[in-house]
Amino acid sequence: MKSHVSYVKVRYAETDQMGVVHHGNYAQYFEIARLDWLSALGISYKSMEENGVMLPVYELNTKFLKPAVFDDELKIEVGLKELPAVKITFEYLVFNQREDLITKAYTTLVFMDSNTKKPIRCPQDILDKLK
Repeated sequence: MKSHVSYVKVRYAETDQMGVVHHGNYAQYFEIARLDWLSALGISYKSMEENGVMLPVYELNTKFLKPAVFDDELKIEVGLKELPAVKITFEYLVFNQREDLITKAYTTLVFMDSNTKKPIRCPQDILDKLK
């Protein structure tokens, strides 16, 4: 399946007392990459929500291999594990500017009807763009 690359520059405020990126910031990095990937495929998250479809995060799993530090330029590769049904799982590889693999992660999100707050199948127009 298609993958996408996004870049994030580490800001000073994202680091902790030890001088490394605080683990809580990675969820935002993954969201940036995920939304860039969807946009590159012509899928608008805003339009999805306007059409009553939401994608709350169901699971987040992150393995930190090496630290990222202030001013690093992170390259985030994102792709799908498989075509979605009710859930969609994104996989991420994060590299520093030296091309060291520093983080591996995945997130699973659930397609949800914004009115009923119940899970739904992935809309067909999105599936068509993913194929």
